[in-house]
Amino acid sequence: MAQVLEFKLPDLGEGLTEAEIVRWLVSVGDVVAIDQPVVEVETAKAMVEVPCPYGGVVTARYGEEGTELPVGAPLLTVAVGASEPDDAPAGPSAPVAAPPAADPAVSPAAPEAAGSAGPTGPSSGDTSGNVLVGYGTGAPVARRRRVRPVRSTAPAALRTPHGGTRPAPAAGPVNGATGPVAVVSPLVRRLAREHGVDLRALTGSGRDGLILRSDVELAIRHGVAQPQLPPQPQLPPHVGARQQASPATAAPVAASRPSPVSAQDGAVRVPLRGLRGVVADKLSRSRHEIPDATCWVDADATELMAARTAMNAAGGPKISLLALLGRICTAALARHPELNSTVDMAAREIVRLPAVHLGFAAQTERGLVVPVVRDAHTRSAESLSAEFARLTEAGRTGTLTPGDLTGGTFTLNNYGVFGVDGSTPIINHPEAAMLGVGRIVPKPWVHQGELAVRQVVQLSLTFDHRVCDGGTAGGFLRHVADCVEQPAMLLRTL
Repeated sequence: MAQVLEFKLPDLGEGLTEAEIVRWLVSVGDVVAIDQPVVEVETAKAMVEVPCPYGGVVTARYGEEGTELPVGAPLLTVAVGASEPDDAPAGPSAPVAAPPAADPAVSPAAPEAAGSAGPTGPSSGDTSGNVLVGYGTGAPVARRRRVRPVRSTAPAALRTPHGGTRPAPAAGPVNGATGPVAVVSPLVRRLAREHGVDLRALTGSGRDGLILRSDVELAIRHGVAQPQLPPQPQLPPHVGARQQASPATAAPVAASRPSPVSAQDGAVRVPLRGLRGVVADKLSRSRHEIPDATCWVDADATELMAARTAMNAAGGPKISLLALLGRICTAALARHPELNSTVDMAAREIVRLPAVHLGFAAQTERGLVVPVVRDAHTRSAESLSAEFARLTEAGRTGTLTPGDLTGGTFTLNNYGVFGVDGSTPIINHPEAAMLGVGRIVPKPWVHQGELAVRQVVQLSLTFDHRVCDGGTAGGFLRHVADCVEQPAMLLRTL
């Protein structure tokens, strides 16, 4: 007999709590192999194909394309041990089910393997040994509390604590003044709480009245007010306002008070979610936690541009300017390792890192991303060029993986591509520094004692003042500028 196992959305990377279903790769009734990709999801960081750790027949899918699911929510169920689609339960050919209203512990249909391929699960031939972050064969799945969606009609009778029954109350709205709210996702609850939206005033568009994130966002855009409170008795005029307003009535009024922005005509609210939300959180955390400082210098990049032209004229793969700047960064970090570090405030320690994983800021249609070149300190300019090109193309097509976007130790930000000369970059938390590069433009410059037109660039370094003082930061930036002006200095580190 086939054993039905539930596969849940795994943890897809650092800090990711949800993902949007972009495209289902399997249908109900399909036979899937172990580690076969079954769904394509988009997180705030990347597009990811999620492989299923079970082999068998797909019996149910949870969520339409375009639906956002929290980590740990059911994705699909698989009948393990069923070799033919006929073993799946009879029903429509490809239904998309609502998340099951399970017991807070596990589903009674599969008490020993609800979403886990652990040692107590099926045999090794039916499950994967390969894992994504947050699920797999090594440990039991953490139990997650679920809220059963409230149906629009009440049952005929309710069970009493002693096993009997009593008449049910009259049916009312899906989200009435009493009873549980039909919300599964804690993210939806948080969004409603932050914007003062009363979930009981909403009618969910999901199955069985389930309130989705889109319902809350729609309520925010249209300014849904809190439910009307029962009229309060009029008190004599001599009773002060402090006595008339009790805590029970003051809270809802405060929650529904519009902000100054929403009061303006034509104001548009854009939810901080997805990639934009992740960027906002990370930059806010950086400015909140890191005491940063910035120093800058102008440099004559004429010789660097000439060296790049000569390299590319010699044949072979083209060398990008970003690769040369990356090579200069790794050489400067070898001299000033304090800037390739992070701060552990819990232990009150500066952690100097042995390898340089070089991040670089890239603007894409989805927003700003920072792909990471691993072990940049071991790479040549040619190797850096190839890796920069690969990651940039992946960013444009939305195929960067969470691993491509995490683990950086130092970031290079070439904002000169936007046609600007300077900036004060915000450090990419939890790193300790970022080098900013402006546009390279012809400017008057004193060269060998004479005024000449040279290719000039402004370089800026934003650094965490906890890891070093201005002398170290200035020394790093000066070495970078010297290498830009005299690229032959890099020959010493080859």
